[in-house]
Amino acid sequence: QVQLVESGGGSVQAGGSLRLSCARSGDTFIYKMGWFRQAPGKEREGVAAIYMASGSTYYGDVKGHFTISRDNAKNTVYLQMNSLKPEDTAMYYCAASSFSGDYFSTGAYRYWGQGTQVTVSS
Repeated sequence: QVQLVESGGGSVQAGGSLRLSCARSGDTFIYKMGWFRQAPGKEREGVAAIYMASGSTYYGDVKGHFTISRDNAKNTVYLQMNSLKPEDTAMYYCAASSFSGDYFSTGAYRYWGQGTQVTVSS
């Protein structure tokens, strides 16, 4: 089994920054991890994904102001969010998968954290 615990959410003003962390435990092989977000009344959407070996990818227009990274020694994945906008307000979830394939489909990930709230005020 895999457990994922997110942290680092909070409330910031537009233009501010936050760094989310996702700590992973368990001995299951993980191929990729992703960050997703879900705003009230909207579907959960992908934000960024990273392979445990190398490489990362971003969804939509977050590239350039969000950066995903990992520390394999700490089994932790991070999401650095800069220049935050009110439309970035959402619950942010970390997810992990033992397989390759679609990076931004929720169905491609088996393991999920409980989420951390990010609120950006104008």
